[in-house]
Amino acid sequence: MQTLDGTILNTALPAMAASLGESPLRMQAAVISYLLTVALLTPLSGWLADRFGPHRVFIVAIFLFCLGSLACALAPSLSWLAAGRVVQGGGGALMMPVGRLIILRGYPRRELVRVLSFVTIPGLVGPLIGPTLGGWLVEYASWHWIFLINLPVGAVGAWAAHRWLPRLIPVARAPFDVWGFVLMGASMVTISLALEGLGELAFAHAKVMLLLVAGLACLAGYWLHAARHPSPLFSLRLFRTPTFAVGILGNLFARLGSGAMPFLVPLFLQVGLGYSAAVAGMTMIPMAAAAIAAKAVGTSLIARFGYRRVLLVNTALLGLSMMAFALIDPARPVALLYALLVVFGAINSLQFTAMNTLTLIDLAPEQAGSGNGLLSVVQQLAMSLGVAVAAALLGGFTSQHGGMPEAGTTLAAFHATFLCVGTLTLLSGLVFLQLGPDEGRPGELPRSDESIGEG
Repeated sequence: MQTLDGTILNTALPAMAASLGESPLRMQAAVISYLLTVALLTPLSGWLADRFGPHRVFIVAIFLFCLGSLACALAPSLSWLAAGRVVQGGGGALMMPVGRLIILRGYPRRELVRVLSFVTIPGLVGPLIGPTLGGWLVEYASWHWIFLINLPVGAVGAWAAHRWLPRLIPVARAPFDVWGFVLMGASMVTISLALEGLGELAFAHAKVMLLLVAGLACLAGYWLHAARHPSPLFSLRLFRTPTFAVGILGNLFARLGSGAMPFLVPLFLQVGLGYSAAVAGMTMIPMAAAAIAAKAVGTSLIARFGYRRVLLVNTALLGLSMMAFALIDPARPVALLYALLVVFGAINSLQFTAMNTLTLIDLAPEQAGSGNGLLSVVQQLAMSLGVAVAAALLGGFTSQHGGMPEAGTTLAAFHATFLCVGTLTLLSGLVFLQLGPDEGRPGELPRSDESIGEG
């Protein structure tokens, strides 16, 4: 439901603008309000789950997402729609990290790779069908149904969560770190807004720099605060776990390329190769299907070769597959494009599985909520940064050629951008060099860890 909503909305924005009597250029408020709410509230997810229990918080997250969806469907104006998206964002900020935390606490660590790979498969279906379903609903029903479709899905999800999710025992935590939340939340919102300003919002460079510096200042303030606070929102002691430290930094830098590609590839297909929106959407299906299929082999590869080998080789292949898009032009056989999309989809999927499980696999039970919340924060930030980097590179290479709209110039700008994004991904492999050969290998848990899921 959540990943579907992230891709279905963009298709409907022009129809929504016409219905609400707004300029299509102002409709970006419906997207930005959701993203900023997620950025603000994601740091809260770990503390809430530890304080009230992940089962309860997960069901509340579904309820908030559905309530926001209903408000959006009933919206008579853009302001109402943006408010509904804020409520949706409150649910979205909790749903993904708390759902992953339930898996982390409910299963032994030796099962973590297999189980996380399995439960992320439905989430990959959302981007697969989102653009097509959005276009179909707008054309044959109305834009309101892109939100109303969440209500029956959410109702079934809440019932299933109540019926089958384990009632995990809340972990005792110190009082809420209000000042830490203010600093971290302000950092996430200002940095996210700055990155959006580089892209779709098209802020002046002075405003982007002001927001970026303010965000980094808040982040530095949080770091100093966490070093002194007895129970910070995200403890710096998390970084004493080597696999967590490598996993967090790897997620930040390797996801720059992975975050850029969902922005670059559809644009490349339409602007660079001249595909229609419908054909471009259908062309993306092999990539999503390969991502789903690759989840089946992640467990065996990591168990056989270990995280260090898998991540070093896979990160190199991921960077090379991004750079290979520079070989695609209208003169190449279309089969080459499909083969490249399949290879990239499979490698990218395996990268996410390995990085996410590496980050969490060695955390102590009392650190799981905080570490999982920080992982969600880093993922959110890295995806926004990836889009901003791709947009800046593409714009820069286009202006290098005088900003001319000729097909050859546009294609050259895309090719150069793919090469740069691939190079950045290759360099992120240096982070995974810090892993020991046997670090993070799934094994038997201590007895205290295996009892987390009881109750």
